[in-house]
Amino acid sequence: MTNEEHHAAKTLGIGKAIAVLTSGGDAQGMNAAVRAVVRVGIFTGARVFFVHEGYQGLVDGGDHIREATWESVSMMLQLGGTVIGSARCKDFREREGRLRAAHNLVKLGITNLCVIGGDGSLTGADTFRSEWSDLLSDLQKAGKITAEEAKKSSFLNIVGLVGSIDNDFCGTDMTIGTDSALHRIIEIVDAITTTAQSHQRTFVLEVMGRHCGYLALVTSLSCGADWVFIPECPPDDDWEEHLCRRLSETRTRGSRLNIIIVAEGAVDKNGKPVTSEDIRNLVVKRLGYDTRVTVLGHVQRGGTPSAFDRILGSRMGVEAVMALLEGTPDTPACVVSLSGNQAVRLPLMECVQVTKDVTKAMDDKRFDEAMKLRGRSFMNNWEVYKLLAHVRPPVSKTGAFTVAVMNVGAPAAGMNAAVRSTVRIGLIQGNRVLVVHDGFEGLAKGQIEEAGWSYVGGWTGQGGSKLGTKRTLPKKSLEQISANITKFNIQGLVIIGGFEAYTGGLELMEGRKQFDELCIPFVVIPATVSNNVPGSDFSIGADTALNTICTTCDRIKQSAAGTKRRVFIIETMGGYCGYLATMAGLAAGADAAYIFEEPFTIRDLQANVEHLVQKMKTTVKRGLVLRNEKCNENYTTDFIFNLYSEEGKGIFDSRKNVLGHMQQGGSPTPFDRNFATKMGAKAMNWMSGKIKESYRNGRIFANTPDSGCVLGMRKRALVFQPVTELQEQTDFEHRIPKEQWWLKLRPILKILAKYEIDLDTSDHAHLEHISGKRSGEATV
Repeated sequence: MTNEEHHAAKTLGIGKAIAVLTSGGDAQGMNAAVRAVVRVGIFTGARVFFVHEGYQGLVDGGDHIREATWESVSMMLQLGGTVIGSARCKDFREREGRLRAAHNLVKLGITNLCVIGGDGSLTGADTFRSEWSDLLSDLQKAGKITAEEAKKSSFLNIVGLVGSIDNDFCGTDMTIGTDSALHRIIEIVDAITTTAQSHQRTFVLEVMGRHCGYLALVTSLSCGADWVFIPECPPDDDWEEHLCRRLSETRTRGSRLNIIIVAEGAVDKNGKPVTSEDIRNLVVKRLGYDTRVTVLGHVQRGGTPSAFDRILGSRMGVEAVMALLEGTPDTPACVVSLSGNQAVRLPLMECVQVTKDVTKAMDDKRFDEAMKLRGRSFMNNWEVYKLLAHVRPPVSKTGAFTVAVMNVGAPAAGMNAAVRSTVRIGLIQGNRVLVVHDGFEGLAKGQIEEAGWSYVGGWTGQGGSKLGTKRTLPKKSLEQISANITKFNIQGLVIIGGFEAYTGGLELMEGRKQFDELCIPFVVIPATVSNNVPGSDFSIGADTALNTICTTCDRIKQSAAGTKRRVFIIETMGGYCGYLATMAGLAAGADAAYIFEEPFTIRDLQANVEHLVQKMKTTVKRGLVLRNEKCNENYTTDFIFNLYSEEGKGIFDSRKNVLGHMQQGGSPTPFDRNFATKMGAKAMNWMSGKIKESYRNGRIFANTPDSGCVLGMRKRALVFQPVTELQEQTDFEHRIPKEQWWLKLRPILKILAKYEIDLDTSDHAHLEHISGKRSGEATV
């Protein structure tokens, strides 16, 4: 990449103006997007304007359209809703209203519009763009604008960001606000679970989603609900019988509660609404269970945005500015969205069309088609839910295989959810499932027992590791391990854990030369807060840790904002891996994040101190600095704290905070529960196939490299990779992968903290098309 290109990002916006507005229903994370659009816009040299109260403000003009400054978006990141206001606007639907809006923009020289909202808001933006030249000629004829003004504003660029808690927009894996809405729902489900268990109650929970069952579906996966009703897939005609049978079966298995999730738009096969009250009355009448209804309503839109939504909003905001400034009259209006963990640009109207097609398919009762149009990730959620909730495990275990499940390494939130789905999918397949306590140590000592269906009941929402986990590696006790594999007739091993699970896997592979008993298939599911397992972009537990750090940083920022002129230095976990420090820095709006992967010198520390000294002269008189625990052996947290304290004398005072083991605790976030549940199911399906493949003359013999894999999320798919192949990609000394995708997000962190750096624009998303993408989409 040349210097000219580097320089280009900083001058890309000179002489241009961008307006940003939020429209339609609010969603948590919109503020993060607005903040990123403003700051990146200013960074490129553009002028950026807030449009208050959505399209209404665009029509009314005047004080509603105000220029934004760097400081005007400070402290916005952790606020829910939208600070610049949103309104449903009738005026903009009429041409007269759009004429007034065009007039207001031309007078301010704004030709770039960033719209954050749902599909309605984005369709409105596209109409506005297509009429633009006609609107200008009308304004010119009426003498409201000069020919010169019309020429300067000859075309309008539009980029949309999807902000909607329903996740109902096709073409994007996650819309801004969805993850936070799930956080709200799960907090409530967890709270209700405790009271329902005390009284043996059935709870019917109604969640938002008029035309889209995403929230209901993921909630039911994340809390192990007994049943879910979604608009895309109405229940069969005899669903009342089936539901009641299901509820009573759960009770006879020893469960003290039932949870039924209903999307507000749920219908039956004939399109007749299925309401939470209908379900309650049915359960009371047929089963006589004490049944309560809770309608969540607007709680789901409220509260603080989750770490995921803040990072999503920030990344999308950056991408939106780039898409706007690179736009030409020939580029179609686009939507910036996320696919897997890749930023992509998609033609706005293609996405709107598919979104409308889904609604139409549901109206026409073509439900299978509606499911397909929602994309593979939605289908996958549905398949896993159906397996776990509707398939009865077979009674006899004849001809079944025996698979053992274990946890290795440090505890991570979501481990239990992975164990639960692995055990249950195994039982559904008719296998015998064993659980191993205390990792490889327990495998050597024979701390092994058989798990039934209810053994893992209620595990989804529990943090830590119920099976017990240890960092011990298997190498020294391969003989005892081999003996137990024979004794318990273990034919496959699912290892859920961190870097030790991966190195343990390598040691088992190595041990196969010596011990034939180790020639059984095994799969490693990455679960560690550090997110440092080779072969996967994400690990179970990292999202929960990130949210924990984020919450703490929010509180610390609040304290610093009150006392003024204060800088906090916060140490995060992660070993040598800087994932937590970097992502928490993005999500909490840190001024710097020190990590091992990006070496820093005393000059860098000096530059950071100088940067904070300058910051104290503005209205934002506080600083937040994150340091990964092993980023540098000499520049310790104490050293950095002392340096900042000395250099900041008389300008700011410093405080330090080591977060420690609270990062491994807590109840898992919806992302970790859902991710763990799907990883467990995927691993067990692979395992059954591998065992059958390796079955010869009455015994299992697996000795190929692909019989020992890591199951990881890579870009847009879940993939199995042989542990031996991942060796070249690993830095064993520092226990991290050699290449890590999130390092590309580091420049965004620095730009949003007002550093004059080069933004590498070579890696920006290119325009893709939605139609070809549906089939190859992420399978998570």
